[in-house]
Amino acid sequence: MTDKNTSLDHLSDKAKIDYELVLKAVNHKDQKAFTGLMDRYRDSIFYMLLKMVNNRDDADDLTIEAFGKAFNRLHQYTPNYAFSTWLFKIATNNCIDFLRKKKKNVLSIDNRLENEDGDTFMIELRSQTRNPEEEAIREQKIKLMREVVQRLKPRYQTLIELRYFKEMSYDEISQQLDLPLGTVKAQLFRARDFLYNILKDNKDRI
Repeated sequence: MTDKNTSLDHLSDKAKIDYELVLKAVNHKDQKAFTGLMDRYRDSIFYMLLKMVNNRDDADDLTIEAFGKAFNRLHQYTPNYAFSTWLFKIATNNCIDFLRKKKKNVLSIDNRLENEDGDTFMIELRSQTRNPEEEAIREQKIKLMREVVQRLKPRYQTLIELRYFKEMSYDEISQQLDLPLGTVKAQLFRARDFLYNILKDNKDRI
């Protein structure tokens, strides 16, 4: 991350505004700056991903994941190129990973979890071809996952349970909990962020 005195002549006016928001988010933990970046690119990221996966729920999940990964790495961004270029690359690479896993008929909760050091780990919850040993391992992982989820606040436990264990859509969750769709998505984003922070401390067990 560089400071405001860095030459930005190569950036468009829109990219310069993005960089100002990035600086506020990184240097001052300005929540409005994070929200501003998301508002500016959420729709374009979503529709790009929708074309790649052809499923609105998957595109919603992947959009949230893309922003989550980008915000976790925001301090690594430099204005050598536009923020939008950097963000779209993260979103695209994450989606390619998702499609590769889906092609192998393996689904995981949040697909891949990655820390700031680049270490990754997965919790596979479903596969169409499992031998008895794999089934036993899967059951153990689900047990551990439920133990981890129990450490979240009750409302987040409910959201994780409905979305990932019962595999309900956002719309179904919204109707069941009588919550606006936007609230469901925002709270799931927070729930998964909390879940990641717990999981990264337990990855040796999973």
